[in-house]
Amino acid sequence: MTSTYKAFIFDLNGTMINDMEYHTRAWRYLLNNDLGGNFSWDEVKQQMYGKNPEVLVRMFGAERFTMDEMVKLSYEKEKRYQQEYLDQLALLPGLHDFLEAAYQKGIPMAIGSAAIPFNIDFVLDNLNIRHYFKAIVSADDVVLSKPHPETYLKVAEALNVPAKDCLVFEDVPKGAEAALNAGMDSVILTTTHQPQEFKDIPNVLHTANDFTDEFIKKLVED
Repeated sequence: MTSTYKAFIFDLNGTMINDMEYHTRAWRYLLNNDLGGNFSWDEVKQQMYGKNPEVLVRMFGAERFTMDEMVKLSYEKEKRYQQEYLDQLALLPGLHDFLEAAYQKGIPMAIGSAAIPFNIDFVLDNLNIRHYFKAIVSADDVVLSKPHPETYLKVAEALNVPAKDCLVFEDVPKGAEAALNAGMDSVILTTTHQPQEFKDIPNVLHTANDFTDEFIKKLVED
C-alpha cells in the first residue's frame, strides 16, 4: 500500500522515543525537591504538555515565577532529564526502518514538538537522524501550544504540503487534538496513554505500540 499522505509529521517525546517516564521523573524532582511542591506522579504526568513555562504556571500559578526564572528552571529540568535518559536513548522499535523507507520514497518528514531546541537537538544529534527531517517546529517557534494547531500548521507551511495531506504521529490526546484542529489525520503511539483515551478524537486512524505495527509499515510499502 503506497501512502495517500504526502508528508509525515512526528511529535518527538513519547512518539519517536519512549522517554516520558524520564520527563515525568525530572519534572517531579524539580517541582517537589527544588520548588517545594508536593505533587504525585499522576498529577505531574497529567500536566506535562505544552511549553515548559506553561507547565510551571499550571502547577504553581501565574505569579510565582518571572519568565526568566521559568526559562532557567526549564533548562535545569531538561539537563536532569538528559543526564538520566542518555544511556537509554533509542528510537521506538521499527521507527528507523520507517524513516529510511519514507526517505527513500521522497516523502517529506518533519518534527512538530513542544520541546525546546535543546532537547530536540539532544535526540536528533545523538541518534544521527537529523537528515531525515526537512523541517522542525519547536516550542520556540510558536506562540500557542498544542492542542492549538499552530505547531502543525507551521510544519505544513514549511513543507509546502496542504494540511489535509499530512499524517501526524502523536502519543498524547492534546497532540491528537492539535492535529485535528489543523485538519490532519493522526496515528497514536501508545507509549504514554491507553487507546481508550483517544476514542472520542475523530481524526485518530489507528493506535500502535510502536512502528513495527502492520498498519504503520504499510504506509511506506510499495
